[in-house]
Amino acid sequence: MQRPSSRENAPSPTPAAELRGARKRYGDVLAVDGLDMAVRPGEVLALLGPNGAGKTTAVGLLMGLLTPDEGEARMFGLDPRSIAARQRAGAMLQISKVPETLRVGEHLELFSSYYPRPLPASEVLALAGLEGLEERPYGKLSGGQKQRLLFALALCGDPDLLFLDEPTVGLDVASRRGLWRRVRELVARGRTVLLTTHYLEEAEALADRVVVLDRGRVLAEGTPGEIAARAGSRTVRCHTRLPLATVATLPGVVRAERHGGETQGGETVIFAASAEGVVRRLLEEDPDLTDLEVRGTGLEDAFLALTGEASHTATPDTDDERKAA
Repeated sequence: MQRPSSRENAPSPTPAAELRGARKRYGDVLAVDGLDMAVRPGEVLALLGPNGAGKTTAVGLLMGLLTPDEGEARMFGLDPRSIAARQRAGAMLQISKVPETLRVGEHLELFSSYYPRPLPASEVLALAGLEGLEERPYGKLSGGQKQRLLFALALCGDPDLLFLDEPTVGLDVASRRGLWRRVRELVARGRTVLLTTHYLEEAEALADRVVVLDRGRVLAEGTPGEIAARAGSRTVRCHTRLPLATVATLPGVVRAERHGGETQGGETVIFAASAEGVVRRLLEEDPDLTDLEVRGTGLEDAFLALTGEASHTATPDTDDERKAA
């Protein structure tokens, strides 16, 4: 099955999942603050944000694991806690405890029994890249194989909507790219995916659309290219003795920041609509400028510019909002 194609003037399809004015508190901490967001059928939506931004709570609300204090959550237009909604969804969450002694095939048989029309085990094994491992106990699997089994368990019910929460944490590059390939295969079959990840290259490689959260609200939304354009179409990196305030006021500069100190010892990162004019002015103002580098702005640079994060390599948080409470 191919992705449903959009038609001009056609009514918008019911979102696979959505939040409408959702609020959720943990004590004095407002984890989600009047959040409106929707996951459209047939897309990969990447949900990004710094630690404590509200990602885990938003996913919990969408899945029906949490109940909003205000507003509402829907899945396929239904209460996400309903059996009818849950039978159409699968989830691969960061915290997943499965018996170590059960074999791969036994795990698949158990999970498949929860659904009225599960995928055949052979198809699940092929989709997850686990062929030949049916008789191996979970405890004897490698780290990458364990992640693939958790991915397989999320597929057992042949879900229309798949929640993937940091699915490639701990995987090597080859295993990570293999899982990306399998996600693309699912989307090509018409499935919908909500992805949360701290790996910005993962979101850039997979997502049709990105929602950036900060303090429980939507900070930015759009395609990866549209998000990158908000920070400027070019990134200029250099070491300069010019004050950061001076750099920030140069024509064409969207945003400027300095890493590693306020003096010329730190690297200056400039997001600009066009690089040529900015570079020309930098060289005019500072003939001793060094380590000049110009490149297109990617999702990583845009994310850092939007959220003000110093690094995107923070340890992924499984329960960031509750830690803040």
